[in-house]
Amino acid sequence: MFENAGDDEIGKEIHAIARRLYPICRSITGDGVRETLAILAEHIALERHEVATGTPLFDWTAPQEWIIRDAYIADASGRRVVDFRKHNLHVLNYSRPIRARMAFAELKRHIHTIPEQPELIPYRTSYYAENWGFCMTHNAFLAMEDGEYEVMIDAEHRDGSLTYGEYLHAGASEETFLLSAHICHPSLANDNCSGLALLTLLARNLGRRATRYSYRFLFAPGTVGSLAWLSRNEERVPEIMHGLVVSCVGDGGGPTYKRSRRGSAFIDRAMAHVLEHFGGDATILDFSPYGYDERQFCSPGFNLPVGLFQRSAFGTFPEYHTSADNLDFIRPEHLAASYRIITDVINIVEGDWRPVSTNPKGEPQLGRRGLYSAFGGDKAGAQAAMAMLWALNLADGDHSLLAMAERSGLRFADIAQAADLLRRHDLLRAAG
Repeated sequence: MFENAGDDEIGKEIHAIARRLYPICRSITGDGVRETLAILAEHIALERHEVATGTPLFDWTAPQEWIIRDAYIADASGRRVVDFRKHNLHVLNYSRPIRARMAFAELKRHIHTIPEQPELIPYRTSYYAENWGFCMTHNAFLAMEDGEYEVMIDAEHRDGSLTYGEYLHAGASEETFLLSAHICHPSLANDNCSGLALLTLLARNLGRRATRYSYRFLFAPGTVGSLAWLSRNEERVPEIMHGLVVSCVGDGGGPTYKRSRRGSAFIDRAMAHVLEHFGGDATILDFSPYGYDERQFCSPGFNLPVGLFQRSAFGTFPEYHTSADNLDFIRPEHLAASYRIITDVINIVEGDWRPVSTNPKGEPQLGRRGLYSAFGGDKAGAQAAMAMLWALNLADGDHSLLAMAERSGLRFADIAQAADLLRRHDLLRAAG
C-alpha cells in the first residue's frame, strides 16, 4: 500500500510545513490554534470544531480563549531585556495581563529560567491557575541589575471557544484508526510541529488511496482537546480499533513507543514488530498514566487501543520544552523515517489476514508449481522461500500474517508477499 520510495522528498515536505507552524504562538485556545489549523487545511479537507467556553468535558470545562498581543520587561533606560516579539516562549503561556513598574526583588519571583541550561529559554504554562510571568535565559537573568523595571503583558482571557481540527478518510469499513497530535504548544519544533506536519501529509497521502479501515486525524489541544472530542463523539468510540498519539517525531533519537493500557492490542504488536526490524535504539515502554493524550483515550471509561509514538521520549532530551527545540533540531531524514515507521504500521493494519491451507496434510510440493525456482538461490530467495514455508505451516486459521511474522522473526512484508503468492496458486485461502 505504502512504498518506501521518496523518503527524501516526504521528509522535506514535512519539514516545510513544520517551518511554517513554528513561529505561531499557540496555546490551549485562541487564534494561534486557528491559524495553525488554517495552514493544515491547505493540504487536507480539515473540519474545524468550536466548543464554547464553559462546556462540560466530563470532569473538565472548556476554558476561556487566551489572546496575547505583546509583552516585555524594560529596564530604566527603556531597553527591553525580555521581548515577546523576539520569541514567544518569553511569556508564561496563558498568562494573565499586567502593566506595572516594580522592583527587581519582586519581579524575579515571576521569572522562570533553567540554571543548568543558562543559554536556553524554558517553556512554562499556567493554564489552570491564574498567574503571570516571563521566561528568559538564565544568563540574561543574571545580567539584570537591582532597580525598577517596567512590566507589561498585553493579554486577555475572554469567553469564546476551544478549537480543534479533524479529518476523516473514509475506508471500506467504519472501523477506524485514530491518529492524534496536540496543537497547543508554541514555537517547539519537535514538540509538536513535527507531529502536526507529519500527520497532515500522512492524511493527504492516505486520502489518495482506497483503504479497508477509516482513518480519523485529530489535531487538538492537549488534554482538554481530546476530552472535547471524546465527549462529543462517544457513539463513535466503539469504532476505534487502533490508535496512535504522535509527537516529537523529528529528532534522531529512539524511536520510542509506549504501549496502550491494554498492553497487547494489535497496535502494540504492530508497532513492536516494525520497531524490531527498524534498527537503531528502538524502545518499547509499558503504559503509564503520564504523558500525552493517550492518557485520555486509555482512561478506564474508554480503554481504547491507543499508544504513543515518538523518537526521543518526552522529557528525556535536553532540548525538550526549551528554545533549543527549534527548526535546526528536527531534520527531514528523521521526519521521513518516522513517517515510514507509521506507514509500515498502517501496511500491517491494512494487510493482515488469517490464512487457511488448502493442502494441510504435509508440505505442498512447491517445486512443481515453480515457486522455489521463482526465487533462485540468493539470500533474498532463501528468505522468500522460508516465508512461504512459515506461511504454509501456520495457515491453520488461527494465525494471522502478523502472528506468523512474530513467530518466524521475518518481516511482515515478506510474510504478506509469500502469502499473497501462495493464495494466487490456490494453496491458501482466507479464513471465514
